[in-house]
Amino acid sequence: MKEQGRAGTWESPSQARTPAPEDIAERLAVEPGDLCVVTRYEFLADGLPVQLSESWEPMAITDGTPVVLPEMGPHAGAGVVERMRAVGVEIDTAVEVPRPARASQEQANLLGISVGDLITEIERTYYDTDGRPVETANIVVADVRWEIAYEFGIQRD
Repeated sequence: MKEQGRAGTWESPSQARTPAPEDIAERLAVEPGDLCVVTRYEFLADGLPVQLSESWEPMAITDGTPVVLPEMGPHAGAGVVERMRAVGVEIDTAVEVPRPARASQEQANLLGISVGDLITEIERTYYDTDGRPVETANIVVADVRWEIAYEFGIQRD
């Protein structure tokens, strides 16, 4: 946001000990009903809604650690990679699957767009060095307002 001259903020209520629904359990390689922390983010730019994200982390990884709640504690706001590293979990892969969709009533209300407007839904999952999924998120961006661009670093020999 700073690079674009915008003030970026977010709201991020978390709920610990939330049973994983079937689709999330599958993405996290846990059993349906296993306890997770779910955090629902609303990202804002200059006070306007930009992006929604619903993040799920298995409590089996973070329970009893200072990073159990993503936006609280000594590593608040550090991001998944840094938070997991703080408890000895090294992440080496992130997979994102973007899909076009139409805004639901709830998404439209939160993003300030109309029901049925085009959105991009991104299913993201972080994996540790053993291939274990440690976080998965559903990210939503309104196409009418924002463009999604990816930048990848290229490892040199």
